[in-house]
Amino acid sequence: MSTPVTAPASLLRIGPHTVQPPVVLAPMAGITNAPFRTLCREFSGGKGLFVSEMITTRALVERNEKTMQLIHFDATEKPRSIQLYGVDPATVGKAVRMIAEEDRADHIDLNFGCPVPKVTRKGGGSALPYKRHLLRAILREAVSGAGDIPVTMKMRKGIDDDHITYLDAGRIAVEEGVTAIALHGRTAAQHYGGTADWDAIARLKEHVPEIPVLGNGDIWSAEDALRMVRETGCDGVVVGRGCLGRPWLFADLVAAFEGRTDAIARPSLREVADIMVRHATLLGEWIGDEPRGVIDFRKHVAWYLKGFAVGSEMRKRLAITSSLEELRAGLDELDLDQAWPLGADGPRGRTSGNNRVVLPEGWLKDPYDCAGVSEDAELDTSGG
Repeated sequence: MSTPVTAPASLLRIGPHTVQPPVVLAPMAGITNAPFRTLCREFSGGKGLFVSEMITTRALVERNEKTMQLIHFDATEKPRSIQLYGVDPATVGKAVRMIAEEDRADHIDLNFGCPVPKVTRKGGGSALPYKRHLLRAILREAVSGAGDIPVTMKMRKGIDDDHITYLDAGRIAVEEGVTAIALHGRTAAQHYGGTADWDAIARLKEHVPEIPVLGNGDIWSAEDALRMVRETGCDGVVVGRGCLGRPWLFADLVAAFEGRTDAIARPSLREVADIMVRHATLLGEWIGDEPRGVIDFRKHVAWYLKGFAVGSEMRKRLAITSSLEELRAGLDELDLDQAWPLGADGPRGRTSGNNRVVLPEGWLKDPYDCAGVSEDAELDTSGG
């Protein structure tokens, strides 16, 4: 194991908000809902910034019932952080003004990093920064509509190695009043495969010294986070897949950034099982229906059990439970005295790479022409 590094003493400021330690939970569709944010926040002692899952601006403006639930925050969540996805500047502007006028958030993040086909085929997510004028128009509408609420953005390096956009996008963001930028060191084509390019994070930091730059990609441990800050000079880190099935990673991150490198969490399977049941319970309470909460929790089972000696049949059984009683009973059949397994701190979640990026027809012909992009390009439901 490499020698632990000391985190910088400087504070991360996002508008009026101080984020210390400089750790942000990445928005993840279907994952970073209120229950998961609660768990992560509890382990962090309330320190850090925890962003909602991606919200589609059209669905928000139309007050879609599911979307309105997704933007509900617990009274203890401060600051309240919402990530928005949009392609049409006017719709983005309406959504941001709605949030500001109705006091629904304290921080707005804009998604220009999502690589999934249903987003990029509409020209959204990681496809959008290629259209420089469109990016500028969206940022201008968002910053103008937000008033005193800080607006940040999350993006990738570009569409693929032949269409790199992050340096141009960073400069446009500064010029339009964006408060901070998070960069995932991969292209859209890479999805989550290969190794994140931390050198790109360093280059962006040098390119836009006026505002904070946050690094994202391949942070699997607290030591990874400190190393990213040391190697890139970034102002903070955004953690996504590394906390899947490990909400206690935020306790590790806080400890590491505060210099307590001996406080890394290594929960036993018994402790993990208790957290699993609590997570499923919170989901049921949030949804308002225990079985639906447990069903929603199923996607988390494999992440929580990664590395533990649990047979394939039991894993399958736990992944189809429909009640808290059934989940708890299955977990109680395991050898709960198992210690935290070696290697369980490594990569988790999606790892696919080298994907063809699905784009609107003719998208790459002109990096400035925005013809054909309209409100119709907005997804009609939130998520993604």
